[in-house]
Amino acid sequence: MSQEQPMKPQMGEEAQEHHNNATTHIQEHKDLSIKAMDNIETSVSARRAATNEPSNGGQVGGKSSQQASPLAAEAIFERGNITIGEALEATALTAGSRPVDYSDAAAIQAAEVRATGRTNIVPGGVAAAAQSAATRNARVARDDDKTKLSEILAEATSKLPADKPVTRRDAEGVIGAELRNDPNLTTRPGGVAASLAAAARINQINQTPHSQSPHSQHSPSPRNKD
Repeated sequence: MSQEQPMKPQMGEEAQEHHNNATTHIQEHKDLSIKAMDNIETSVSARRAATNEPSNGGQVGGKSSQQASPLAAEAIFERGNITIGEALEATALTAGSRPVDYSDAAAIQAAEVRATGRTNIVPGGVAAAAQSAATRNARVARDDDKTKLSEILAEATSKLPADKPVTRRDAEGVIGAELRNDPNLTTRPGGVAASLAAAARINQINQTPHSQSPHSQHSPSPRNKD
C-alpha cells in the first residue's frame, strides 16, 4: 500500500513570477539615474561632515572601527565606501515625506538582514519599526496622519547593531524584496531600493582603479513608479 508523501513547500507561480521579474529587471535596466547617485553622495557627504566621520578610518554610525575585525574595518572605510545604514539614511532625505508601506518595510528588512548578517530582524530595530509603521499606516485614512519614511530611517545607522558596505548583491536583494511586495511590481523613485542600488554602484566605482566619474558609468536600477 503506497503512502502519500507530504507535499514539499514550493514557490508559487506568483512568487516565481515576482522573482523572475526582479531578476530580469536587474539584468535589463542598465542606466542608473544621475540624480539618484547625486542624492546619495550628497546625503552621505553631509552626514559624515556633520558627525566628523572621515572616509578612511574613524567611526561609522557611532560604531568604532575597533569593534570590527581589521578586514571588516578596512572594507568599510576603503575609499569611503557607503554602508547600508548610510544608504537607508539617504532614503530619509530623498523620499522621507512618503508614508511607509509594506514594500518599504520589506525592503528595509532585507537591507537590515544584509547589514547584520542575521536571519531575523532586530527587536526594536529599523526593520521592526518599519513593519509596525506599515501595519499602522494601512489602517489610517489620511496620509498626514501616517508614519513617514523619514521617521523610520533618519537615524538608521545608529539602529543597526552591525553595518557593511553596500554591494551589488545587497542591492539586488533589496530591489527584489521591494518589487515582490508592491502591488504593481515597481519600486519607488528615491526609495530604499533606489538608494541601495545607487550606493552599490558608487562603491563599485570606488573599488575600480582609475575609475571614471559615477555619472559616466551605468548600472542596473530599480523600475520606478510613475
